[in-house]
Amino acid sequence: MGSFERYLSVWVGLCILAGVLLGNLVPSMFAGIASLEIANVNLVVGVFIWVMIYPMMVQIDFASIKDVGKKPKGLVLTLVMNWLIKPFTMAALGWLFFKVFFAGWVDPQSANEYIAGMILLGVAPCTAMVFVWSQLTKGDANYTLVQVSVNDIIMVFAFAPLAALLLGVSDIHVPWQTLFISVGLYVVLPLIAGVLTRRYLEQTGKPQQLQQFLARLKPWSMIGLLATVVLLFGFQAQTIFSQPMIIGLIAIPLLLQTYGIFAIAYGAAKWLKLPHNVAAPACMISTSNFFELAVAVAISLFGLHSGAALATVVGVLVEVPVMLSLVYFANKTRHWFPKAESSTESKESS
Repeated sequence: MGSFERYLSVWVGLCILAGVLLGNLVPSMFAGIASLEIANVNLVVGVFIWVMIYPMMVQIDFASIKDVGKKPKGLVLTLVMNWLIKPFTMAALGWLFFKVFFAGWVDPQSANEYIAGMILLGVAPCTAMVFVWSQLTKGDANYTLVQVSVNDIIMVFAFAPLAALLLGVSDIHVPWQTLFISVGLYVVLPLIAGVLTRRYLEQTGKPQQLQQFLARLKPWSMIGLLATVVLLFGFQAQTIFSQPMIIGLIAIPLLLQTYGIFAIAYGAAKWLKLPHNVAAPACMISTSNFFELAVAVAISLFGLHSGAALATVVGVLVEVPVMLSLVYFANKTRHWFPKAESSTESKESS
């Protein structure tokens, strides 16, 4: 890690403060930016996420992706965590806290909505930000792409029935436009741009040009992350100030869920003896959430000002700082895992 990345948590903290302050000082500016959206996908945030992800997509060597499937344990770990464990632990924690521990502080109707919002977060695995967490832990870029792609395919078929099962309702309206625009904007477009860029640089016959280009792009990835943090907290600044206690109550089970799922996944990855550059992104994608989809579904099912929508928004606020702490932990415990094969990064998967 460079000196800037080493203190990334400090910069993120400053950007959180800046977003909250600016969101309260100039709310009209953030309201205007928030209105620039299609199907609840904010285009400005999409551009910043694109800036984050594009440098990572350039790193992907498509010729090596075929090797990922030869050692599928990492993929199996991700799928089990995302689809067989995380949704159910999220629902259980939501019920435990809002029906038992916080029952005297929250009315039953609001409690049900907060639980619903948490469930929607739990059944939506991360699509975009996991590329950032993977890069910060020096994860295998090829492997991370395969993980995200497989989860996106499963999400198309499993999100609605799993959400319906856990919410106890028979008719879940999935905003397909939100899902497909998000995947297209956050994954497909930067992937195409990255492939074309890499192919062009490789055809020049000067291998060092690719590394030089990646070195020039690297700061932009972090700039995109920090700009996204400012916007997300700016959008929710007034909510943070107007409902601090409720936000704190919702954040407690979300924090337990996030750290708990990571602990289970990380322990399993160590037991499976995965190399760290596969274990880290596998655990990050098992832990983080596709909050854009969760927010959109919460709004469509329960309304813009519902407790469910608020719970998904708290998921947005919690995710970035918490995931950065997990990145730090993963980097500090790299020695727990076997070293990856040395031939090529593409064969470091397991």
